[in-house]
Amino acid sequence: MKGLSGKVAIVTGGGSGIGEAIVLRLAEEGCKVALFDINLDAANAVAKAASNSAGSVTPYMTDITSLDAVETSVEKVEAELGPIWMLVNNAGWDKPAPFLTTGPDLWTKIINLNLYGPINLHAAVCKRMAERSEGRVINVASDAGRVGTSNEAVYSACKGGTIAFSKSMARELARNNVLVNTVCPGPTDTPAMAAVVGTGEEAQKWKDSMARGIPLRRMAQPTDYPGIIAFLGSDDAAYMTGQTISVSGGLSMV
Repeated sequence: MKGLSGKVAIVTGGGSGIGEAIVLRLAEEGCKVALFDINLDAANAVAKAASNSAGSVTPYMTDITSLDAVETSVEKVEAELGPIWMLVNNAGWDKPAPFLTTGPDLWTKIINLNLYGPINLHAAVCKRMAERSEGRVINVASDAGRVGTSNEAVYSACKGGTIAFSKSMARELARNNVLVNTVCPGPTDTPAMAAVVGTGEEAQKWKDSMARGIPLRRMAQPTDYPGIIAFLGSDDAAYMTGQTISVSGGLSMV
């Protein structure tokens, strides 16, 4: 992609799944990637996997639900790697269950990570981008935020909020040449999904059933997303902002 080599990019939740795939792709493009994750061992493993890339990966153990922790890590990134060009808000978490069987403790955990986390990153990073009149933000939401998903009501609300927040920030930051776009994954075969549905025969039956409802007849893999992320951070996307792009095998066509 044009214009990514040597640029500094933050990727949250980069220690596994979609985030790991994004980190590895951006490192291949020559970016200096700051990997934010609460799991430092996983982050270090990804950094090791990227050791032969054109770019680099530096782990930062960061609790994105804390604005103070985010500010501290962002300051370190700019001091150690340079001015941040690209922010990828990828970190997310959910525990699917019928809404009426859940309570405030779970709601708060889901909201803090999936909504307040990206808001905290915008607060810490976008003010720096705006001062320099350049930067790209890519928020990884979900098609659950566009169409709703059974057993994921609060998660869907967070992702819908992220989509709306992204459009508002795109309008506010356009005059500063900071572009904000959103990518919405569909059902994806990740370790996070395995933690929910398991890995046995019944889990595979569930995945096969899900795949039959997708026009491309397969669930996504984490590697299906880094290309669009890299594109939105590149010079090729210099006239795109405020957009919401589904990458879901045709499951949702908006």
